[in-house]
Amino acid sequence: MRRFLATLALLGALALPAQAQEAATLVADRVEVRSATLLVAEGNVEVFWRGVRLKASRITYDRAADRLTVEGPIVLTDGEDVAIFADAAELSTDLRDGLMQSARVVLAQRLQLAAVQIARVEGRYTEMSRVVASSCQVCPEDPVPLWSIRARRVIHDQQERQIYFDGAQLRVMDIPFAYIPRLRFPDPTLKRATGFLFPTLRSTSQLGTGLKVPYFVTLGRYADITVTPYLSRRTSTLELRFRRAFRTGEVEFGGAISRDDLMPGETRYFVVGSGGFDLPRGFRLSFGLEAVFDDAYLFDYGYGSQDRLESSLALTRTRRDEHIGARLLAFRSLREGEVNSTQPGIVGEAVFERRFVPGPLGGVATLRFGALALARSSDLDSAGRDVGRASATLGWERTEVFGPGLVATAAFNVLAQSYTVEDDAAFATTATRVHPEAALTLRWPLARTARTGARHVLEPMAMLAWAPEDPDPAPNEDSTVSEFDEANLLAFSRLPGEDAPEPGLRFALGLGWTRYDPAGWSMGVVAGRLFREMPAGFGPGTGLDDTRSDWLLGIRLDLPNRLGLTGRALVSDAFEVSKADIKMRYGGTRFDVETGFLYLAAAPSENRPDELAEWTVDATWRIDSQWTGRADWRYDVEAGRATTAGIGFGWRNECVNVDLSLSRRFASSTSLRPTTDFGLSVELTGFGTGGEGGVPRRRCMN
Repeated sequence: MRRFLATLALLGALALPAQAQEAATLVADRVEVRSATLLVAEGNVEVFWRGVRLKASRITYDRAADRLTVEGPIVLTDGEDVAIFADAAELSTDLRDGLMQSARVVLAQRLQLAAVQIARVEGRYTEMSRVVASSCQVCPEDPVPLWSIRARRVIHDQQERQIYFDGAQLRVMDIPFAYIPRLRFPDPTLKRATGFLFPTLRSTSQLGTGLKVPYFVTLGRYADITVTPYLSRRTSTLELRFRRAFRTGEVEFGGAISRDDLMPGETRYFVVGSGGFDLPRGFRLSFGLEAVFDDAYLFDYGYGSQDRLESSLALTRTRRDEHIGARLLAFRSLREGEVNSTQPGIVGEAVFERRFVPGPLGGVATLRFGALALARSSDLDSAGRDVGRASATLGWERTEVFGPGLVATAAFNVLAQSYTVEDDAAFATTATRVHPEAALTLRWPLARTARTGARHVLEPMAMLAWAPEDPDPAPNEDSTVSEFDEANLLAFSRLPGEDAPEPGLRFALGLGWTRYDPAGWSMGVVAGRLFREMPAGFGPGTGLDDTRSDWLLGIRLDLPNRLGLTGRALVSDAFEVSKADIKMRYGGTRFDVETGFLYLAAAPSENRPDELAEWTVDATWRIDSQWTGRADWRYDVEAGRATTAGIGFGWRNECVNVDLSLSRRFASSTSLRPTTDFGLSVELTGFGTGGEGGVPRRRCMN
């Protein structure tokens, strides 16, 4: 037998504490008991004791001295995250204390600490002298790590999972970069710990060059706060983020406060927050908060690009056949030309919806009750209009398949509404109306498989719908913008809300064709049009302003080489385009790009007095396993100039992550100024949870 397995059940074999009443396991090629107090194990020696595993070429146990003399190469592993390599060692019999010479500690297979001598203390502390620490791969052909920390002494607290450096010196390519008398880092196994995070350098044409230094503070197991001072020659800013987890939910708040040269003498700020809680009986309470001091603050500091802020409080419950919801919303517009006093600043909404099977009628019926209230702070007539609305909707729909696969759907809705209007002389103070509508939809999907194996699906479709003309229209608050696409070609309305239902008799006609190829690619095309007996009140530029709508054309293409194309357009009989939206994407192993073109004709009825045309590009290039490039561009075709542009590069390996970005905002207004933003961040990975993120470790040549 090549190896000899000895289970030393008698406690004296390794002199284990008598109260343990456990056995250590020794595996070796040869085990020799030379005397009553001396045991020698040689050849592929392994010792297992309470999760600690020791591998060596030779172990000598001296019972009189109660010590183990270990000859290397030595590998001592404590759990899954701590491994110690050494040439020689003197250890206690429980492997918890002792000295190891010419040793190296590897934590979580990422951070390496090489030392002249290592002392194990109580199985908890690992004390190292004359240490070099790095998470970079070191090879014989390239012995200098990209970065390293040299220290006079290092202590690893395995219980607290902290690493303490005394007399630390940060080196880059073995060149001294910074000296820090005392330094503390979390070890790679720790997810959360109080301390500084890696800084970020940011430079803008408006705020100058500044440094952000985040400080992370744990507040128990379920809460933390991050404080980030941001200092430059033109601003003093403090950023904050607070997170708290509860048994039934979580909350998060963030924000910043600034004093800068852009608005001298003013204290600028913004606050955001979100959260949600699970309540009894299946309800969910959620909230959102967005507030800012001035319209340009978010853009100036790069905190966001939204031009409308929304704060909300919502209570919802959704079950299989039931939905209950109530929301309270507060809006603030940051757009130039929009006056907040004449915009709906406060909106309240409640809804109850239930589906059921209506007895012998079959199909599915829907009963919906809703309430809506919105208020403007202005008291001006019309511009300061306040509206309250209560509504009830009863809907029914049934689908049947006839004969050669003809799919027929009959639908009927009745909408009853009651309005209260203030500060608008154009409408009565109170009004009620009832709006019925009915529709019959026919689809005939036809499928055929060609000799090549390609599958073709041709689907003609038609819909006949009717609703009476409303003699007393109500204020239109929720249906000011129309949308005409494949999703609502066969719908009751091309408007999203209840205030402006489509009247009259109308007929929708469409044709869809899709090809599924055995090679893995597919293509779909759809065309459709609406016909009405009377205009429905849509304005010019919507594609719906006549008794005959513009032609709806749509295309979708998915190729197996990860190329995709989607597009839709509204085209008149005179080949004039009112709306067009085209997107192309390519996702390869090394290159991802998405580009899109959007065109909207002028539509004064939708508060769009001028044409809009925009081209966007967003690309990422994985240059190699370490380098990544990215670029984005937004171009205003009508204005003939770019609005934003950005470029960035990232470089990362197993021990460092560098991100460099440059962006430019060209658009200007009374509140927003053109600005250039430069950002640089360098992160040394291997500490805490700042892992390698999928980047493979380099392999040595030998």
